[in-house]
Amino acid sequence: MNILFVCSRNKWRSRTAETIFRNNQKHSVKSAGTEHDARIKVTEKLIGWSDLIFVMEKRHRERLKEKFGSLADTKEIIILDIQDNYKYMDPELIEILETSVSPYLE
Repeated sequence: MNILFVCSRNKWRSRTAETIFRNNQKHSVKSAGTEHDARIKVTEKLIGWSDLIFVMEKRHRERLKEKFGSLADTKEIIILDIQDNYKYMDPELIEILETSVSPYLE
């Protein structure tokens, strides 16, 4: 399964998620951001590649649907509801991500 993690700038939350889940042998994992200054920007190609998309906030799902329309509508998009309060690889962020995402990876 191809999994895409999305936040605003792809610097802390989605990048942390990619880092902690990328060694799973059953899944391919990438991350991207919705903002113009994102480290890696969400593209139509990334949306098309993904089987499952995790967004950190509701507004990220809304931005995907606005920008990619019917393509985003064909994807399962899960809102993790993780606010932008963490730095890259913050131990609390890692714990929240593992708890929130792991059930979908079983």
